[in-house]
Amino acid sequence: MAIFHLLVDVRDAMGANAVNTMCERISPRIEELTGGETRLKIITNLAIHRTVKAKTTWKKEVLGEEAIERILDAYEFAANDVFRAATHNKGIMNGIDAVVIATGNDFRAIEAGAHSYAAISGKYKPLTKYYKNKQGDLAGEIELPLAIGLVGGATKTHPIAKISVKILGVKTASELAEIIASVGLAQNFAAMRALATEGIQKGHMRLHSKNIAVQAGAIGVQIEKVSGQMVREGNISVSRAKEIIEQAKKAGK
Repeated sequence: MAIFHLLVDVRDAMGANAVNTMCERISPRIEELTGGETRLKIITNLAIHRTVKAKTTWKKEVLGEEAIERILDAYEFAANDVFRAATHNKGIMNGIDAVVIATGNDFRAIEAGAHSYAAISGKYKPLTKYYKNKQGDLAGEIELPLAIGLVGGATKTHPIAKISVKILGVKTASELAEIIASVGLAQNFAAMRALATEGIQKGHMRLHSKNIAVQAGAIGVQIEKVSGQMVREGNISVSRAKEIIEQAKKAGK
């Protein structure tokens, strides 16, 4: 078996159509040179030549030294346990997929590339890294392949995708990729901080309580009030949310 890699600078396109067309176009020439038969002629989603990095620092005066140590311990857990690493990276993709979908790009391709890249060393690893700098602050980094585009496909035709790109104010696919990577790092940090301190379930329940409040009929600023009271009481249910809303109505609030 012979495997040929065709490297193409697709500029601001995702590139699947262009690369697949080129692979098929050169296929006869490869057969002529090798005397063999070409079979699969298709792009790879492991775009190792389109990797993106993002890095930031969180001051110890803001986080606290204990929180930093806890986050570093949580990172080491992910770095040394494949089961934890899988969920660690899933959290990263929660943020990345949202931006990819909003801008009309293929989140399935990005997912495939990201998880393949996480295992490229032969062992599945976290896509982020955390460490303390010389000042004792927490530093975080992320690197992953992001084959996304601003031209072609839904990005240029879907109205919501066009609005999303306009809001972001990006002009090139590289700029969009930088934002996506940064969102992934921010998402991961938020999850790591919650896990290492208050616990992820507490944060999840706060979000869940807002959904319950809306289901019960809360609107506007009332959502936060109903949600907050249910969380304080430790009783998050539609029935309790309705009771709180009724009580507020009777009190004229």
